Amino acid sequence: MNNIKTIFTIKDLENISGIKAHTIRIWEKRYNLLAPNRTDTNIRYYSSESLMKLLNVALLNKHGSKISKIAQMSDEQIILKARELSFEFAVNDEAINAFKIAMFQFDKMLFNNTYNKLLHKKTFREIFKEVFVPFLNHIGLLWQTNTLMPAHEHFISNLIIQKIQLNIEKLEYAASNTDYKYVLFLPEGEIHEIGLMYLNYELVLRGCQTIYLGQSLPLNNLNYFFDSELKVCFITSMTVKPYEDKVMDYFYEIDSVLKNTNHKMIAIGNRAREVENLDFDSEITIYPSVLDLLENL
Repeated sequence: MNNIKTIFTIKDLENISGIKAHTIRIWEKRYNLLAPNRTDTNIRYYSSESLMKLLNVALLNKHGSKISKIAQMSDEQIILKARELSFEFAVNDEAINAFKIAMFQFDKMLFNNTYNKLLHKKTFREIFKEVFVPFLNHIGLLWQTNTLMPAHEHFISNLIIQKIQLNIEKLEYAASNTDYKYVLFLPEGEIHEIGLMYLNYELVLRGCQTIYLGQSLPLNNLNYFFDSELKVCFITSMTVKPYEDKVMDYFYEIDSVLKNTNHKMIAIGNRAREVENLDFDSEITIYPSVLDLLENL
């Protein structure tokens, strides 16, 4: 697969591991921890094996092992020690590292094995909040620094989405909370749905009746629900869309439709926060993130 990333710059290693490039160079020079290759123009580049070793070294160092001691270990001992540490208490860090490698190598088996190992110690809710959320936040940083390609993000996002869908399907009991019917959707052009899909899982878990409409929905597609006599709570998440110059108009259009109805609206995300100080005639509530909303449900 041509998109598999097998060569990393020292800046890539810094972005992925969180270890400063200056520190990596010191570890190389003083302890020979990594052995970079060099281009014809003498620029360092690193293999996937070097990245994996650095992630394990960073894990051990973060949890109390001195670099001088780590440097005395063989590569096999470093791997073994990191695994032992993860089984003791560094489960989240080790899992996030494994997910990073799985993402860059398009390794579905590594992703699933790591996820299944987490399930021995955590519930799905704990995995999502303690592992997937910080991992996804880190993906956002890697995206900003051009360390990963869209294919990497799409691959790992779809695997996480599959786990959310699987856990929703396991919740087979009938809805018991009938105060509102929850309609979840993303604005037209918006495709970042992991947070909204997880929120759907949490609502179903709470016995709520949900209708999940997914990505990129034009507002007029909601007319059936706007006209409903049932009480509907619309929930949307806005990461990229609508663009800044369109956000205010988007909310005023929703406000004009919802006023004088029994419906309400919840909007989540950075784009939504741009209008959180506006006054609306209808019940529109803004939250920074899905986790912030869940704390108030």
